[in-house]
Amino acid sequence: MNKTTTWILAAILGLVGFSVANPARAAGKNDQAALAATAQFYAALNQMFTGDLGPMKEVWSHADDVTYMGPTGGFDKGWSQVLKNWESQAAMKLGGKVEAVDMRVTAGGDIAVVSDYEHGENTNAKGEVQKVSIRATNIFRKEDGKWKMIGHHTDLLPYLAK
Repeated sequence: MNKTTTWILAAILGLVGFSVANPARAAGKNDQAALAATAQFYAALNQMFTGDLGPMKEVWSHADDVTYMGPTGGFDKGWSQVLKNWESQAAMKLGGKVEAVDMRVTAGGDIAVVSDYEHGENTNAKGEVQKVSIRATNIFRKEDGKWKMIGHHTDLLPYLAK
C-alpha cells in the first residue's frame, strides 16, 4: 500500500469514526426532522377538522404496522383501520384548532418519538366548544428518506369517546 492510499484510508476511517462517535450530531439533525414531521402532522390534523383528509393521508405511513389510539378510544392497527378512523373524524368537521406544546423528542437514525401535550378546542356534536388538553405520543419512521407517522396515541376526550 502506498503512502497516498494509506492517507486516504486513514481519512475515511477518521470520518466514519467521527460520525459513529458523534451521535449527537446525527441526533440533532433527526430531532429537527422529527419536529418538522410533527408540525406537518398538526397542520394536517387541523385541516382534518375542516373535513379535508388529504394532508393527513400524506403524513402517515400506509404500512400494515401503523397504530392509532386516538381521543375517540379504540386501538386501530394497520393503515386501512387507521384511515377509516380518520375518515370518520373528518366527517364530523369538528372545527377548532389543536397545537402541540411542551414537545420532547427522542430520535435515532430511522425512528423518532415525540411526546407532547395537545392544547386547543373543538366543537362537539351539540355545537358546543370543547377545550382539548390531552397527552400525545407521535412515532415516526423514515421511509424513502421522508419521516412518516407510524403511531399516534392520545388520552381520551369524553365528548368523542365511543
